[in-house]
Amino acid sequence: MIGKLKGKAESVYEDHAIIDVNGVGYLVYCSAKTLANLSDGEFCELLIETHVREDHIHLYGFTNKEEKTTFSTLQSVKGVGTRMALAILSHLTPNEIAFALSTEDKNAFNAISGVGKKLAERIITELKDKFPSNGIMAAKPSAQNQISANHSTAHDAITALVSLGVGKSDAQNRVSAILSNAPDIKINELIRLALNS
Repeated sequence: MIGKLKGKAESVYEDHAIIDVNGVGYLVYCSAKTLANLSDGEFCELLIETHVREDHIHLYGFTNKEEKTTFSTLQSVKGVGTRMALAILSHLTPNEIAFALSTEDKNAFNAISGVGKKLAERIITELKDKFPSNGIMAAKPSAQNQISANHSTAHDAITALVSLGVGKSDAQNRVSAILSNAPDIKINELIRLALNS
């Protein structure tokens, strides 16, 4: 089994890249976020998950261990295969996925093509307790319980910040930091502080 590839990104396509390792070109499927970090002709290093089937051998590449672990964990949900797992990782980082799970934010998954309401609910139900055990946290460990307890406030605040032009990942980080220090904060004050942070 192939666990890692070091070589030159010979060609980068929409859903995969050709990695040249000592003259051998490996076709590696990756998320859009991973592919965005690859440039034609430049050296790269990818962690690899090899899938062997009767009719094919597919390689899936990741820039870090968190993305690779998340890819495997997502596939434990019925209805989430390799393509769907990559689609989710193309839109959300492992930390963003963990945050969406901890806040039970179905909209984060519904926004992804192919993920309907039922699948989004299944992902949250089946995975919300798995991510901390994998070492992937949405925020500082000390803040996690507070964020979970305030998931409705956090979700509403993040939605408001995004509508005001703050990037979703940035909004999540700001809300997480504030809630960790002030778990009982009112939503209006939370949004005001997040905008000024």
